[in-house]
Amino acid sequence: MKKLSFVIPCYRSEHTLPHVVAEIQGKMKTLEKYDYEIILVNDCSPDDTMGTIRELCRENDNIKGIGFARNFGQHSALMAGLRHSCGDYVVCLDDDGQTPADEVDRLLDKLEEGYDAVYAKYEHKHHSAFRNLGSKVNERMTRMMLEKPAELYVSSYFAVRRFVVEDMIRYENSYPYVIGLVLRATKNITNVLVNHRDREEGASGYTLKKLMGLWFNGFTAFSVKPLRIATCIGGVSAIAGFLYGIYTIIKRLVNPDVPMGFSSTMAALVFFGGMIMLMLGLIGEYIGRIYISLNNSPQYVIREKINIEA
Repeated sequence: MKKLSFVIPCYRSEHTLPHVVAEIQGKMKTLEKYDYEIILVNDCSPDDTMGTIRELCRENDNIKGIGFARNFGQHSALMAGLRHSCGDYVVCLDDDGQTPADEVDRLLDKLEEGYDAVYAKYEHKHHSAFRNLGSKVNERMTRMMLEKPAELYVSSYFAVRRFVVEDMIRYENSYPYVIGLVLRATKNITNVLVNHRDREEGASGYTLKKLMGLWFNGFTAFSVKPLRIATCIGGVSAIAGFLYGIYTIIKRLVNPDVPMGFSSTMAALVFFGGMIMLMLGLIGEYIGRIYISLNNSPQYVIREKINIEA
């Protein structure tokens, strides 16, 4: 019998979390060929989410609880849940009820077909305009920086095989980016259509500041393309300055009366400025690689564990 691990990052979900857990439990009664566990990770929520998790863990031995010492973000919470999971398949979903846990069999069917990872795709998203805009920017960023296939839709509701999880949790640097880790592990990924519901209560915890931080983490931790872009800009600037300098000399030869002070100064500034950017880009390339490899800040700090053996 295969085992499923449901990993749910929790933030401001003291009222919605019991419904999500109940929906998972109801669905799993119909999927008798799977055993399962539920891992709830409290990202230092300001409400009584941790109290709700303690109550759910008391009532069910197959529910595990993790509480962070401070807020580390959704992706760090996912990494904590992945590290404490033991299922053959791992399913990650939201705590607000918008991702339909009762349609998890659609994701599992694709894994059974041989795919390594499956992302839920929504025909109609019930997010705010701000969140939809953030999703579009994230889509562009992952496609450009992380070489995500254009046809692949990524979301917070996905399922992966065990070997993908094992590769993901090898990443121990701070500020993880889960999409980048999945794409690093495999390209055998597909989508499956599921419904997307209205939020039961509250609003999304992603502010503009958090979204910007998430995108920055994504392309600095898993891509050196921004540094390469800077290098290219430096190279183009150097070439432009060099050509402008030639143009200035030719213009002077053709018309000796043309004043040279401003033009020659600008040509020199553009040329040397471009060369400096070129060199900084090359240095930054190496520094970026060192940063990716040697950043040892913790991804998260766990204050409390429930139903988890030491």
